[in-house]
Amino acid sequence: MTPVKHKDPIVQEGAPVLRAHAKPVLKKEFGSTKLRKLLRHMSDVLAKEEYGVALAAPQVGEQLRIFVVAGKVFKEEGSEDPTQPDMAFINPEIIRLSRKKKEMSEGCLSVRGKYGTVLRHEKASVKAFDAEGKPFTYHGAGLVAHIFQHECDHLDGILYTDKAESMRPETKDEA
Repeated sequence: MTPVKHKDPIVQEGAPVLRAHAKPVLKKEFGSTKLRKLLRHMSDVLAKEEYGVALAAPQVGEQLRIFVVAGKVFKEEGSEDPTQPDMAFINPEIIRLSRKKKEMSEGCLSVRGKYGTVLRHEKASVKAFDAEGKPFTYHGAGLVAHIFQHECDHLDGILYTDKAESMRPETKDEA
């Protein structure tokens, strides 16, 4: 019996949706069942990725300005809550970046099997909305700031490979 191959739920490099400028979520869509289902789907897809830390809506085929950051990222950043839920950023806008930058190894669930070194700002502040349309601002440093910049790039049709230096195949340590 031949095993059935399941389609990757994450859109891969080469798909037009990854190069398009994502559309904002409209005011009337906040709080909707459709938006909640999309956010749940994104969290479910992200949860299945052992090394995934965030996912943008275009990566699941939705051309919307949304990204979700895995709760485990915030736990690593010092959260006391061991059950920290994923955090959704809807219509995010980077409002502040530090002058200081740092190179970090970066990969992407839409560019499987490759890593590269990307220079990004060490700190970033993002203004966004939650699923109900309530505005909030989140200040991130280190990995969180790096994620914010990577995911906002996705929403503008930019892949990390456009900025990366020293592209290399994934190694066992990075897998």
